[in-house]
Amino acid sequence: MPSLTRPETSSGGTPVSLRSPGSSAAPAELPSADDAVAHTLLNCLLREVSGPERQSVVADGRLLLRLPRRGVLLRVALRRTSLLGAHRFTGPVSEQGDDGWSEVDWRRLAEYTHDELSLRTGVRNEEFLEQIASSHGAISTALAAGRPARIPDDRLSAYLASEQSLLFGHRFHPTPKARTGDPHAWSAYAPEVGASFPLRHLAVRAELIAEESTDPSTTAQLDGVRTDVPQGYRLLPAHPWQYETLRTHPALRAALDRGDILDLGPGGRPFAATASVRTLYDGETFLKFSLNVRITNCLRKNSSYELSGAVALTRALAPAFADLADRFPGSAVLREPAYRTLALPGPDGTPDRELFEGFGVIVREGLPRRLAPGTVPLLAAAVADEYPTGAAHISRLLAGADVRTTLAWWSTYLDLLVPPVLAAYFDHGLVLEPHLQNVLVCVGADGMPAQVLFRDLEGTKLVPEHHADTLAALEPEVAGPMTYDAQRGWDRVVYCLLVNHVAELLAALADLHPQAEAALWSRVRATLRRYSDRYGCPPRLAALLAGVPLPAKANLLTRWERKADREAGYVRLPSPLAEDILRDASGSPR
Repeated sequence: MPSLTRPETSSGGTPVSLRSPGSSAAPAELPSADDAVAHTLLNCLLREVSGPERQSVVADGRLLLRLPRRGVLLRVALRRTSLLGAHRFTGPVSEQGDDGWSEVDWRRLAEYTHDELSLRTGVRNEEFLEQIASSHGAISTALAAGRPARIPDDRLSAYLASEQSLLFGHRFHPTPKARTGDPHAWSAYAPEVGASFPLRHLAVRAELIAEESTDPSTTAQLDGVRTDVPQGYRLLPAHPWQYETLRTHPALRAALDRGDILDLGPGGRPFAATASVRTLYDGETFLKFSLNVRITNCLRKNSSYELSGAVALTRALAPAFADLADRFPGSAVLREPAYRTLALPGPDGTPDRELFEGFGVIVREGLPRRLAPGTVPLLAAAVADEYPTGAAHISRLLAGADVRTTLAWWSTYLDLLVPPVLAAYFDHGLVLEPHLQNVLVCVGADGMPAQVLFRDLEGTKLVPEHHADTLAALEPEVAGPMTYDAQRGWDRVVYCLLVNHVAELLAALADLHPQAEAALWSRVRATLRRYSDRYGCPPRLAALLAGVPLPAKANLLTRWERKADREAGYVRLPSPLAEDILRDASGSPR
């Protein structure tokens, strides 16, 4: 048996290539749900458990990975190795037994993972296996649905197709498609099945509506959706799934019986489910609803502090957003200028919290407000997916492109994406979360990137020393969740920008041209270096360029410990950004 105490690299610190120059490591077809779940679990174990404990090795075109406490040795074939250690797997997983190697299915691998984490932490998580099974079921359902092979002609359809193409989810999350709730309801409202539907509308007595906005015209958009709202009432849109969840709430039933709330039923324009499930889009406005459904880690509801926080951030950060847009015209942030919800008094006279948060809806700017003319917006996660699950995938955007064209595309994209995120942090104390699901790649008719759009202020945080006056003016329960200290904020920026986003899109490009991986990372380094040279060299950025380890969110351990996302820890990955690493990987500096 190979020793697992040596690093999973060649002697120069560079993974041994499994592909000859000019070959492609792109997958020929989509994996089964069984393999997808098994590979995702291996990704998590390699990144968070066996890799840091030096219990893994690449040998003879395979990854070998040991669970040291459970006493299991696993292996899987590799399509391609990765400078970041985020290797590409193919085919089934096997375990070593007394009689040699035998295949292990996803259920047994999940049980092994459960056992290893129980032994490692001293605690058990009885939800874990059920959540993995839920994720497997969702992937199986999604794979059964047909997918478009080409980008639709109109840009709205192309955009929505990209939002609804994520069949497998986050490949470094153990339960990327886990969900609670009625499976029949899920099939009606899930993006993976192309869901589009009218909203449920409630007419609520005006005094029972709570709302905030930076501009009254924003909430006026909600009021204008239907014309059958009686005088003295305001319109409250509701996600139909959420309405069914809350319709038996005693206070809501009593208000309906009294006539304080009128159920107008479904109506108006249809809204399509985006990748987040609860955020819907009609081509003009995004509406982010609460859903009492747990997806991956969290119950997807808008807490009261998130409702107020979205509007507070939109208002407070207007100067910062304007500065970033002026300095980096190829980028923009979608604001969240309003929320509306139901403030129905509970027994103590204050708004019933379950209904206040359960019916809360955040209004986010639609694409027409910020989208560059002549461009097609595509969800970055769809472009960067490991597998070509939709027409927006990079393999289709760059179909037939040679290495030179691919590198040009990549440099253009990095110049749009990276500088505004760094400037937001260093110049404005603003922690953006530009992970793949929070960024839209806007491409021109030639498929080249022309703009990036950042979205979702829920993940945007403030570094307190930059925003003392803003935070002091807010209620503590709103201000508290809105902040990260400088180091935690930097970890979040680097993780979302470089590990979650840049590294994953780079991996999809390297699948097309495996021999170019080092050159792709060299372009990342060059982009960081240009920013550093132009705007001074902040110490944190200097360390990044020197090749300090990169923070990767520990999704497996966070899920196991049932922590909130805000409390997630990080593991450190060897960085491919240092100049000497790139020289070793490519044979010469680039």
